[in-house]
Amino acid sequence: MIEARFGHVNLVAADWRLLADFYERVFGCVFVPPERDLGGPVFEAGTGVPGATVRGAHLRLPGLGENGPTLEIFQYGAGPERPATAINRPGFGHIAFAVPESPSTQMRVGTAMPAGGALVNACAASPPASVSDGVPTA
Repeated sequence: MIEARFGHVNLVAADWRLLADFYERVFGCVFVPPERDLGGPVFEAGTGVPGATVRGAHLRLPGLGENGPTLEIFQYGAGPERPATAINRPGFGHIAFAVPESPSTQMRVGTAMPAGGALVNACAASPPASVSDGVPTA
């Protein structure tokens, strides 16, 4: 077995700044400099996408320390249209954050809804509630 440590999850967004703002405001993720602006032959070779360019950032996940994993949020210069969301589509499903059951949390999650978030489920039996976000389509 390879000795490994989880590093990051990459999310591709139509508007990386909007999605990053969502994670920062709602869940307290923290921007990890520098802002990414990638392209060129090496990046093209790594992605397998001719002419690929990307902008974005890494956000440190809450509660996991300075060396914890990040969300890598990218926006490609060009790409295919996003297919309709479906919970049972093979591939990436969701990201879940465990949050305490409280009026403050409910208010904070409520502010996420206009930004494109969606409450998927809440564990009523025992806190913390499981909250998952819908990726904003903006």
